[in-house]
Amino acid sequence: MQTTFTPEQLKSPATQRSNEILRSCVHCGFCTATCPTYQVLGDELDSPRGRIYLIKDMLENDREPDARTVKHIDRCLSCLACMTTCPSGVHYMHLVDHAREYIENRYTRPFSDRALRWLLARILPYPMRFRVALLGAKIGRPFARLMPDARLRAMLEMAPKVIPPVSRNDDPQTFQAETPRRKRVALMTGCAQKALNTDINDATIRLLTRLGCEVVVAQGAGCCGALTHHMGKTKESHATAARNIKAWCAEMDGGGLDAIVINTSGCGTTVKDYGHMFRNSPLAADAARVSTIAKDVSEVLIDLANDAPAPLVGDVAAGMTVAYHAACSLQHGQQIKTFPKDLLKKAGFTVVEPADPHLCCGSAGTYNLMQPEISKQLKERKVRTLEARNPDIIAAGNIGCMMQIGGASSVPIVHTVELLDWASGGPKPPALDGEKSRKDDIPRLR
Repeated sequence: MQTTFTPEQLKSPATQRSNEILRSCVHCGFCTATCPTYQVLGDELDSPRGRIYLIKDMLENDREPDARTVKHIDRCLSCLACMTTCPSGVHYMHLVDHAREYIENRYTRPFSDRALRWLLARILPYPMRFRVALLGAKIGRPFARLMPDARLRAMLEMAPKVIPPVSRNDDPQTFQAETPRRKRVALMTGCAQKALNTDINDATIRLLTRLGCEVVVAQGAGCCGALTHHMGKTKESHATAARNIKAWCAEMDGGGLDAIVINTSGCGTTVKDYGHMFRNSPLAADAARVSTIAKDVSEVLIDLANDAPAPLVGDVAAGMTVAYHAACSLQHGQQIKTFPKDLLKKAGFTVVEPADPHLCCGSAGTYNLMQPEISKQLKERKVRTLEARNPDIIAAGNIGCMMQIGGASSVPIVHTVELLDWASGGPKPPALDGEKSRKDDIPRLR
């Protein structure tokens, strides 16, 4: 694609990068075949190719974003299926991230939009604030139908039936390996996940320590910045990301780290991109160090499982069929497609996949709250294709997907690590007993 940016415009590192990306696009349209919003809406401007044209026109002409352009950029899930499909290697993620930042800085949204985005940015990345909000949403859920705004209804309906107690395992501390130490890793405990489902981190710690890892929860680490980053709120996202970089580098320079383990794939995609996000800042070198050792939990487990001192295989998996949902941030953002399925099979589960596994479930961070109508259609399609496989359990590697699918399916959904932990000697995931096995107090693992 030919571009006409001026030398002055190309002095901006973000514009320079967008120019590189735009010039790699050859207009082939392969991306339209795998774009969820194009599949639902059928509008060329709601496809990656259409959005690329809109972004190019906006950036090249240095013009103020208009409502039409903003509408179509906002409708993008950032699922990155287009990047998997593209034969030319167009890095759409960096391009749309630049567009979102440009819009955030130069477009005045309607008051209701500004208020909602402000609210989400100040609640979701903070676990205790989010817990309070979930409690309020739980109380207001019976009145959701009375809400005039579909987005407010979506927020109330998102509240889980059970809000777990705070897990002290998420506090800064070190968990010693149960077998001879093979790795020292930092676990990213996240933000929203700590409020929505504490079982995931607990299972991750048990599984890693059982396989010979010393697990560190670093002092000062928290939200990865993804939620605000995808809203175009760069200053806020970089501030939270910078705290993580400093926290993990302190561990790297202290006791050393073999990996930073991330069990929420949406966060993992962002942390692995820290090197790019901070490439022109004083933290560039440290950000690159962090990105280099950031790993999805499945990457670490596949490395450990091959010669694990404690086997993954147990008796619980026999005869159980697991429908594996591939989170977009894992299969497209990180290009990890087989590891979770391989691990589940190794543990003895029968693994099946839904039709069109490349299509998004509609969660996409805050997308299900800000674009509830499109999100609902994608959710219904995903649940329908998963349940068509008649599974006993649905497994996923991202808390957002779990909440999205779990709210519409009668089949219990758990994180992949919960099943692997159970198969190798850990407790049965509470979700499989309808939360009956959850204790009032989360047990400390240390």
